Amino acid sequence: MDKMLFALSLGFAGLIFATQAALAAQCAPREQVVAGLATGFDEVRRGAGLTAGPDGRAQVLEIFTSASGSWTIVVTRPDGQTCLVASGQAWEDITEELPAKGEPA
Repeated sequence: MDKMLFALSLGFAGLIFATQAALAAQCAPREQVVAGLATGFDEVRRGAGLTAGPDGRAQVLEIFTSASGSWTIVVTRPDGQTCLVASGQAWEDITEELPAKGEPA
């Protein structure tokens, strides 16, 4: 194998390993994540829904928010591990009426 190609393949393997390690570091048992959001950020669950994971199995997506405007989106896998997906500031609850069926949104 050419030295450059070998070096590139090691680089990609390292990148994949680092990505997997970073993702694993953002996951923990659900109880631990929920407790951390509550005690560290005063966030409580505001909404939930189902989504399909990469393997096609259902996962629970939840949004946690605080009165100060912080928010976090997490996904809980079937094995009970909850992973952080996104977080930010300036959350605002919005309630809008949906348009009647057939009308433009």
